[in-house]
Amino acid sequence: MKRLTFTIIMCLAASFVFAQSTPADSAQSATDTTTHKKHVKVKLGFGDDVAQVNINNDRSDTAYHAHKAPGFSFGVTFSRIDLGFATLVDNGSFTLSNKNKFLSYRQWKTSNFGFDVLQFGYRFNSAFKIYVSGGFDWTHIRLRNDITIQRNAPVLTYVQDSIHYSKNRFSSSYLRIPLSFYYRSHEDDRGNYFRLVAGPEIGILLNGRVKQISDENGKQKFNDDYHFAKLRKGVFVRMGYGIMGLYAKYYFNDMFENSPDQKGLRNFSFGLTFGF
Repeated sequence: MKRLTFTIIMCLAASFVFAQSTPADSAQSATDTTTHKKHVKVKLGFGDDVAQVNINNDRSDTAYHAHKAPGFSFGVTFSRIDLGFATLVDNGSFTLSNKNKFLSYRQWKTSNFGFDVLQFGYRFNSAFKIYVSGGFDWTHIRLRNDITIQRNAPVLTYVQDSIHYSKNRFSSSYLRIPLSFYYRSHEDDRGNYFRLVAGPEIGILLNGRVKQISDENGKQKFNDDYHFAKLRKGVFVRMGYGIMGLYAKYYFNDMFENSPDQKGLRNFSFGLTFGF
């Protein structure tokens, strides 16, 4: 979490490096004679398609419209915020095989969370664009059994514990790099529109973690790669109206590598997405 906090701070600092204003924006930033407030528009990168922040600007001409000119863009963002459930798929089945029963988990507490922080893309017209982005993605598996996944083991291994854990979470964190093909409809009278985004995604493993809470040992955290796939490959789809929608992600390669008993065990996630 400290590493994530540092990354977010660095991204926010970078936003000031890329900040720029157009001549029209400069005129708006002049002090208004009636309100005595400065109207400032800060662009978090370059290009017509990057995120921007309006400060002290509530004028009607600041409403966002989907009619944007073709061109490249690059910038800092905080978007495509995914919050949903993670599901293990064992050789095409949602029921775990006997070899993987130790990974039995609480479905409603097994989650996926992620977001993007950088984006580079090209807009073809007001309806279609393509972009590659970078961000972070976490999968938290809430284990049912009182076990401890072992670190530095030759294969994915666990031991049965004699104490009860009120929380026993097995997690992975990835740097995610999706390539998105983005389509949006015309705006309606309220300025909203339907969006559909889909494409491939790769993930680079950052860390694996076991977090346990018990009366006997209190809170404990153990970090290791736990044989999580170093590079995962999958596809995603997002669709929605306005700023909120639904997403689903499926990874084609196994969750774990160099661990024969977990061959064919894969990750499927779905839930709500915001700001896409």
